[in-house]
Amino acid sequence: MQLTQSAPDGFVYATLAQLMALEQRVRGLSFLSRQPLSSILSGSHASRLRGRGLSFDELRHYIPGDDLRHLDWRASMRFGKPFVRTYTEERDRPTLVVVDQRMNMYFGSRRNFKSVTAAELAALSAWVAFHAGDRVGGLVFNDQRLEHIRPLRSRNRVQALCAAVVRANQGLNATMPDSEDNDQLDNVLRSCIGVAGHDHLICIISDFAGVTSQTVQLLRQLSAHNDVIAMQVYDPLALNVPEKGRVTVTQGELQVELEVERRQVHRPLGEFLSGRLRDVAELLRRSQVPVMMISTGEDSLDQVRRELGRLSGMPR
Repeated sequence: MQLTQSAPDGFVYATLAQLMALEQRVRGLSFLSRQPLSSILSGSHASRLRGRGLSFDELRHYIPGDDLRHLDWRASMRFGKPFVRTYTEERDRPTLVVVDQRMNMYFGSRRNFKSVTAAELAALSAWVAFHAGDRVGGLVFNDQRLEHIRPLRSRNRVQALCAAVVRANQGLNATMPDSEDNDQLDNVLRSCIGVAGHDHLICIISDFAGVTSQTVQLLRQLSAHNDVIAMQVYDPLALNVPEKGRVTVTQGELQVELEVERRQVHRPLGEFLSGRLRDVAELLRRSQVPVMMISTGEDSLDQVRRELGRLSGMPR
C-alpha cells in the first residue's frame, strides 16, 4: 500500500531503540559455531565458514605429539632435524554488514516492510559478530548513497551502524521515485570488494532486486577470500497471492489497485512475483554463497535460528 511518512512504529519504519534491543536476543547464536547437517552452512550446499584466521607464531623443534601436518619440510631438511610451525588464532576479525535500503525494499504486505526486516537482520548480524569478539562495521546503501562504517570492536560502533541503517530506513517515502541506476547493487559489491580485502565476515542483506550474472561474479570474487552470507528478504505475497480482495501496487507516485480474484489478474501476478523470487534465488545459488531466505511475515531472529539449524536448546 502507499503510505506517507509516519511516526516510526517498528514495522514500516525501524527505530534505533528497536535495533539496539535485539542485542538481548542473540545470546548463544553464532555464524561460526559447528552447525548440524540441516544448516545452510554445512554439507554440500556450502563449506563451513572459515572462522577467524590463523597467524604464524614461531618455528620450533618438533616435540612428540605435535601435529605432523605442521611440519616445515624445508627447515627440517636444511637443519637435519624436524621443525614445526606453530600458529595462534587471530583474536578478532572484521565483520561487514551490507544493508539494502533502496526504494524496492519499501514494501510489505504482512508484518514488516522489507526495509524494516533488513534493518533487523543488520542489527542481529552486528550483535552476533560483536559478541563473538569481532570488529563490526558495514555498508548501508539506498538508491543514491552509500555510507561506510569502518569495523571496530566497540558497542558504540554497533550503535553507529544501527543509526546509519535507521537514517536510511526513515528516509524512505512512498512518494519517492525508484532510482534509474540499475547497477547500484553491483556498485555496492564492488565497493565492498575494495573495502574488505580478505578474511572478513560479510553479511549481505537485500531482496537482491536487479541481480544479474555480473552480480554473481562479484559475489564469487568477494567470497574467494572472505566468508560471505547472503540474506534474501522477501514478502510472503510473492509465494501466496490472495484469492480474493484487492491488492494495491505502487511505484513512487504511481498507484494501481488490482482485483486479484479476476483470473487475468491473479495468475499473471502470482507467476510474476513467484517467478522473480525464484529467478533471484537461482542466481544467488550460482554464486555458491550460502543464502538465507528471510520472510517479512515472521520474526527475523526465529528465521535466522531456523536457517542456521539451531532451533533446539537456544535461549529466546
